[in-house]
This record gives sequence, C-alpha cells and structure tokens, in this order.
Amino acid sequence: MSDLHQRSGRAVYVPGNDIDTDRIIPARFLKCVTFDELGPALFYDERFESEGASKGHVLDAPQHAGASVLISDVNFGCGSSREHAPQALQKFGFKVVIAESFAEIFHGNCTTLGIPCLKMAAEPRGMLADLVTQLPEAEMLIDLQTKTLIFANQSFNFDMLESSREAFLSGRFDPLDELLVAKSKIAEVAARLGNVSMSR
Repeated sequence: MSDLHQRSGRAVYVPGNDIDTDRIIPARFLKCVTFDELGPALFYDERFESEGASKGHVLDAPQHAGASVLISDVNFGCGSSREHAPQALQKFGFKVVIAESFAEIFHGNCTTLGIPCLKMAAEPRGMLADLVTQLPEAEMLIDLQTKTLIFANQSFNFDMLESSREAFLSGRFDPLDELLVAKSKIAEVAARLGNVSMSR
C-alpha cells in the first residue's frame, strides 16, 4: 500500500528463538559484490544441503512463495552485527518482520532499510502463526499508526520502538535519503565552515 502508515502482504512463520545473523545469512556469502546477490542465500544452510538439494524449508514451500512478512520468535537477529542479514531479508522479498524481541543492531539496520520490526507477545504471535500456516494465501494489513494487525478477520496488537515508528510514519527512516534531501543546507554549512577556517 502507498500509505506510509500501512503495510500489507502474505506471511510465513519461521520458528525459532535466538535466530542469529549467521543463520540468516552464512558468513561465506558476505563476499558478495552487491547486496542483490544475498536474497537467494537467505537461511541457506537451513534451506539446502551442501550440494544444493532442498531440505524442504518453509521458505521454499510453494504456498509461501512471495510472502513479504516474516514471523519468528524471541531475540531475532542476534549475533554479529552484519548489515547483510537485513539486506538478505529485503532482497528475498520481506518488507516486515514480526517477533517477540529483536537484537538492537539488527533492529536498527532493518529500520534504515525500511523494514519495520514489530514486537508481538508470545500468545498472540502463536495464534497469528497458526492462522498464517492454515491460510497461507491470505493477506494481512498492518497499521503502524494504530499498532494493529488485521488477519483472517482477527485483530492483533503489536509494539514498536517509538523512534522507529515515528521515522516510518514520517517517511524519514533512511539516513542517506535525509542527507540527499538536505544537501543544499549541508553545502551552506560546509561553505560557512570553510570561510571560518580560512579567516583564522
């Protein structure tokens, strides 16, 4: 959806506590030339055998093809602070991640990529995961303004880091975009500082 405060899409549940960044994207894939190469390698060691044969992971199930919302459990994105982990999620097609909790640096990296990290308690998250498994083709509607998620005619509450939520609602979550928008002001300050330096 085009509204800044809403996201919609189909979801997939990837169970597990303490899913770290090395599981999300194994270290050997960090040598990529561009981040675009990371999408196919998402959760590679859990999805494929060493020779490349599929293990039948839920991400490769036909009914979840094209899912853009990932649901998981506690402390998602822990471990090393590699930016490649949220990049891999984004390049695979995920636009929202829901978990009970997130590692702080992973959360920040997701935010700058435009991926909201939604916190949902165990019981409602379990109910949501069950519904998603039963109704993989159904779409959910996520409203960042009201912090509610609608799926299968049921409403779920979630929480967000308030600074992150405000950044998404204002569309100002990308620091590089912020710099580009303010480039004329940055140039003015740089020129002023240059003049001050030369006058000393």
